[in-house]
Amino acid sequence: MILGESIGKAAPGGAVIAFKGDLGAGKTTLSKGIAKGLGIEEELTSPTYTIVSEYSGRLKLSHMDAYRLGGEADFRELGGRELLGEPGRLCLVEWSENLPGIFDSDTVIIDIRVETDGSRRLTFFGAWLEEAIP
Repeated sequence: MILGESIGKAAPGGAVIAFKGDLGAGKTTLSKGIAKGLGIEEELTSPTYTIVSEYSGRLKLSHMDAYRLGGEADFRELGGRELLGEPGRLCLVEWSENLPGIFDSDTVIIDIRVETDGSRRLTFFGAWLEEAIP
């Protein structure tokens, strides 16, 4: 969770992090660390069924899950698009690969893959995030 905490401490308001990766790869676990880095004491849970969960810390945190959505139209209908990039807010979107046309070039992407030996391989894309990783 140390990596997540570092990301949470460095995240600027208005940032969007799009998670990609295998089922059970650790997207929610990393999100919990990010919440801790934002100073959120409430237990962050997977938003698979609620779709969007919100928390308050140094920044407002919107934790979204696109796994059960039918696509971009569902995301827009739920108001997810309006939250992205909002000043004073950090948006974490799990299963972002289900929403390919939603994100812009400022979106940070974290791709988490489970290797055959059970270890995790993380790939990061995005200027501010690359500077935040210890």
